[in-house]
Amino acid sequence: MNINEFFGIKGKIAVVTGASAGIGLAITELMIQLGATVVMVDKDPQVVVQAERMTGDGFGIAADLSDIAAIPALIEQVIGRYGRIDILVNNAGIGILEAASEVKKESWDATLLVNLTAPYFLSQAAGKYMIAQQYGRIVNIASQASVIALENHAAYCTSKAGLVIASKVLAAEWGQFGITVNTISPTVVETELGKRYWQGERAVAMTAKIPAGRFAMPDEIAGAVAYLVSDKAGMITGENLIVDGGYTII
Repeated sequence: MNINEFFGIKGKIAVVTGASAGIGLAITELMIQLGATVVMVDKDPQVVVQAERMTGDGFGIAADLSDIAAIPALIEQVIGRYGRIDILVNNAGIGILEAASEVKKESWDATLLVNLTAPYFLSQAAGKYMIAQQYGRIVNIASQASVIALENHAAYCTSKAGLVIASKVLAAEWGQFGITVNTISPTVVETELGKRYWQGERAVAMTAKIPAGRFAMPDEIAGAVAYLVSDKAGMITGENLIVDGGYTII
């Protein structure tokens, strides 16, 4: 059995948000290697050109996911082109870091809108078609901040914890339709964005708290996603897979 047969996602239609860089790009690249057709969604308009270059089908959608009203039309674009949607990976997110006593309503609202509300309504819009076809895989990228408190992360922690419990509710309701819904909660990941914040003494101090002694790499998160969307993970649903090198166990 080759790797494509093992994972069983060859020919599946997948949508990945935040797909143009970092974790989302790693997920996109791996899914393409495993034979899936990937629709790349990102707020960067260059995602359209990027998709043409990366994927055989060449389909990218530039979208601002904070525009919740536009989400059904985004999914309709996918359905109009392929007739189905098998996999949804809600990876796009933002982090506005402020001390709890200084959190502004604008940053609170923006964080929950992108990190929680958008993934939920993307799942709802895609789920309608997954229910009809009696099959679907949804993976929401949360964070270790979903299960532990991090200083200056009040809005972020709240959004990611909410995403985990919302995913469990969807898993409970949609399991009867052959749909699994899971979350993945990484520690700090060495993306370009992550490295800009986690550097110098801050990075040294954070790394010291991780038993594995390092941050995660984007392809490690992509590998976890590939398993959860595979046919081999059909009995895993409502779970929060923590990929943190042991940070949350001590």
